Amino acid sequence: MTSKREIIFKTKGVKQTRSLGKKLGKLFQKGDVVLLNGDLGAGKTAFTQGVGEALKVDSQVNSPTFVLMTVHQGVIPLYHADLYRLTSVTDVEDLDLVAQSSEGVLVIEWPERGIEVLPMEHIFVDFKTLEINDERSITVTVLGEKYGEMAKRLETYG
Repeated sequence: MTSKREIIFKTKGVKQTRSLGKKLGKLFQKGDVVLLNGDLGAGKTAFTQGVGEALKVDSQVNSPTFVLMTVHQGVIPLYHADLYRLTSVTDVEDLDLVAQSSEGVLVIEWPERGIEVLPMEHIFVDFKTLEINDERSITVTVLGEKYGEMAKRLETYG
């Protein structure tokens, strides 16, 4: 049976969303796969910028929509993929993202484009924009035994 834990965070504005990414990014380790789900403008890239800060990357983290994946060198490399332009699961499978990013943390925006070929064990971050004052509800779901310790640490943040 696959372990599943979920915690909900609330942020207000880009700065707090980035700060949450930095806080959680400190828990990420080489080989981790983080899937980001949410509408355009929901905070996925801001969150990833925070992860980049936590990993001490050496370059600006922007959405890699037009290049599919950007690699940022840091204490642990950050592999930032954006699958928005892909139209088939085969396209995602052909990228072989997990193998390419095994030496770092893989963060994927728009994972629904190829969820069937992405790892069953992952960290799923769902961004919902609320109607109130630029607030977001960010649900972090940790799936898999691999992330058991991380799930325990996340719960202490709540």
